[in-house]
This record gives sequence, C-alpha cells and structure tokens, in this order.
Amino acid sequence: MSAGRVYLSTDIEGTAGIVDWGQVLGPSQEYEVGRRLLLAEINSAIDGASEAGATSFLVNDAHATMTNLPPAAIHGEASYLSGRYKPLYMMEGLDGSFDAAFFIAYHGSIGHERAILAHTYNPGAIWEVQLNGTVVGESALNALVALHHGVPVALITGDQATADEARTFAPAIEAVVVKRSVSRFAAESLHPRAACELIRAGARSAVERLGEIGPPQIDLPATLDITFLTADMAEAATAIRGVVRSSTRSVTVKDDEPLALYRTFVTIVALTRGVAG
Repeated sequence: MSAGRVYLSTDIEGTAGIVDWGQVLGPSQEYEVGRRLLLAEINSAIDGASEAGATSFLVNDAHATMTNLPPAAIHGEASYLSGRYKPLYMMEGLDGSFDAAFFIAYHGSIGHERAILAHTYNPGAIWEVQLNGTVVGESALNALVALHHGVPVALITGDQATADEARTFAPAIEAVVVKRSVSRFAAESLHPRAACELIRAGARSAVERLGEIGPPQIDLPATLDITFLTADMAEAATAIRGVVRSSTRSVTVKDDEPLALYRTFVTIVALTRGVAG
C-alpha cells in the first residue's frame, strides 16, 4: 500500500531541542529558534514521505495561535492550514481522501510521569484524560478523527512518552524518538540534524508500511473520562449534552461514533478555557 496524500498535524513541544514554554510561545527570540527547529522536522517528514511516493501534503498547524510556520518554506508544495477558529482543532482538514496521517513534534500527556512540557490540550483546566480506561494524551484523542475516516496514523515524532502513548492505539506506528525527557522541563535531545535524518527515514518507512500499520485501534463505543483542576470546570462541562458528572472534578462521555466523541471533547476544552480564566 502506498500513500499519495499525507496529512500532517503539527505541534511543537516534541521538537528536538525544545524544553521550555518560551521556545514554543512567541513573540521572543527563543520562540523564533523553536519554530525554525519545528519547520526543519516537518520538512524532513515531507521529504521522507516523498521519497516513498507521496505526492500531496496538507500541513495543519495545530499549536497555540496556529500560525507558527512560514508557508513558502514548507516543502512538497504543501497546502498550509493555519489560524483559528478550527472546528476540528488539531485535526482540521483530515478526511477520507488521505492515505496517511503524521503527528509531528507531539508530546506526552499531563498524566505521564516523565514527559517534556506535558499537557493535554489545556494545562490550565485538564488534569487527566482517560480513553477506555487508559491515560492518554493528544495523540490518542486526535486519533479518534483518523479512526472515523479510516486513515492510518502512520508516524509520530517526539519524546519516548509520546511514542509509548501512540502505541496504545497504533501498535505498529512508526515512532521517531528525538529526545529523552528527564523531567517536564529537561530533556536530552538529538542534534537537530540527526533528529531530522531520523524523521526523514521514519516518514519513508511509515509510507512504505501503511498496510501493516492500519487505522487506529480504539474499541467502540469509546468512553472518555476527563478530570479537571477544579470542581466548577467539571460542573461547566455538564452543560454539554451527553456529558455526565462522575465525581467532584470529573466527567464522563461515551459515544459509538469517534468523530462525535472528539467533537464533544474539543467543545469541553473550549468551554473550560473560559472557566479557567
């Protein structure tokens, strides 16, 4: 199986060399360095996929303001989806016409014991998220959209926590580890050039192995258990249809349609941002 069209959802915290919020949130000199490092990793993924036969690319800039990349510098004459508001947030633009999805520069969940810059969508509101009883981060949540469209999440890049969490829904995923997290704000990173070489090779292998990887493996109906920092955030979330209070700071939502479950989750994220202040 080969990939003609590749979708890239790009974060930034998982980029080699990045360990601090100042490197991922502008404007600052540190952020300018961070976004250049990210661009190089994205381009390496596109280059590797191209070598394996991919011909069309969509890059969804999914971090913070979602305007982190210089469009003309993206390889492969890729289309660039940027800016806010995006109804499907980190997965906007994905549909069944794509042959593969790549998650570039992702990070581990807030619930992981050792993951660089760990959080799950909104660190100001969300304490932990479980999907079918397993603690998950953004990769598994975003994989719900890929499951809906039957698109394999073929490549993920980041630290070891990122790779470990991705294998819970895609056991055969091509996972490229570009740094070893020491704590939430310290990591040993590969040299950026070495990281890019690994990503390029990983992307090439991911496209070549698509038939082996297959769509995400998430049991349906699926259940999300979301724990917030405060009780009022949990109370606010119950204003959304289908969301049930399960404890003082937690809610549960269940759906047999993965896209509907994801939509409910991102609506919860948007709502609790206002409560977080």
